[in-house]
Amino acid sequence: MDHTDVNQPPHMLGLRHLALRVVDIERSKAFYARVFGMRPVWEPDPLNSYLSSGSDNLALHQISSVTPSRENAHEGALDHFGFLMENPEAVDEMFLWVKSCQALITKEPKQHRDGSYSFYMADPDGNTIQILYEPNVTGPSTNPAR
Repeated sequence: MDHTDVNQPPHMLGLRHLALRVVDIERSKAFYARVFGMRPVWEPDPLNSYLSSGSDNLALHQISSVTPSRENAHEGALDHFGFLMENPEAVDEMFLWVKSCQALITKEPKQHRDGSYSFYMADPDGNTIQILYEPNVTGPSTNPAR
């Protein structure tokens, strides 16, 4: 690891990954293809599709319905959001950073079947955040702080 400033998080590529629960995956795929020019890059089964624009990644997960209520508010349309990292080593570096910040890690780092590599954590409100290396998404960060 080349990260030397323990008071700053590791460099990220930005918030360019989002996962949504959808009622009709084919309708949603068609919408994101037509409106935003996104194309499927991996479809492990008929209920899940991962789309990319080349700079953004959108995961669609089909469910039976999206009707948020007080009892199932955690089951709304947002599944999780993700911060992209430049490579798997940067994911590991961020994992160590998150641990040092004493944030809740919900899933340890893992290599996924599609070539991506990630871990999951939770924010203080219980929102799931994925720290992700995604080989189908490229491009530099536009973070003005770096």
